[in-house]
Amino acid sequence: MSKDFYTAIKERRSHYSINKDVTVTDERIKEIVEFAVKHTPSSFNSQSTRVVVLTGEAHDKLWDITTATLKKVVGDGDFSGTQQKMDSFKAGYGSVLFFEDEEVVKSLQEQFALYADNFPIWSNQTNAMHQFVIWTALEAEGLGASLQHYNPLIDDEVKQEWNIPANWKLIAQMPFGNPTAPAGEKEFLPLEDRVKFFK
Repeated sequence: MSKDFYTAIKERRSHYSINKDVTVTDERIKEIVEFAVKHTPSSFNSQSTRVVVLTGEAHDKLWDITTATLKKVVGDGDFSGTQQKMDSFKAGYGSVLFFEDEEVVKSLQEQFALYADNFPIWSNQTNAMHQFVIWTALEAEGLGASLQHYNPLIDDEVKQEWNIPANWKLIAQMPFGNPTAPAGEKEFLPLEDRVKFFK
């Protein structure tokens, strides 16, 4: 990694202005994602998170699908603002799709009935950790990303287009690319209101 851990966490931000002009290789992106999926923790070591990486035409197709789907929802309404957002995501180099394998969650619910209600919650927490690790690792390589949630509107077409198993539930989409503008300012609430220490 080109940045230390603390710096990567600090500089990980939402980048909405990105393009396809990246210097990070596809092999490095693959290495980052596979490392994250292998080593990010999960409840009961369930390893329930599934990840799909789209680049090139596949990445463009994702945002064409999303655009067409949203146009149906908006109907005759003003689509210009949404179109700008779709264009900004499509302008990126790739997208990471985050899924949870619902069969794994269901199996854990059956094995540990006492905790059955908690497993979907823990599954989402597991997925969120994967999102954070991959996002931060991409930042460490100089890439910009943001996290989007156009599920469940696009779920069926995404599964059909890339032959995704029916039991994989789409959780989030992360377009990434070369950042072309700085991230917006970020304000912080006082830490003394958010953290407590006891001895």
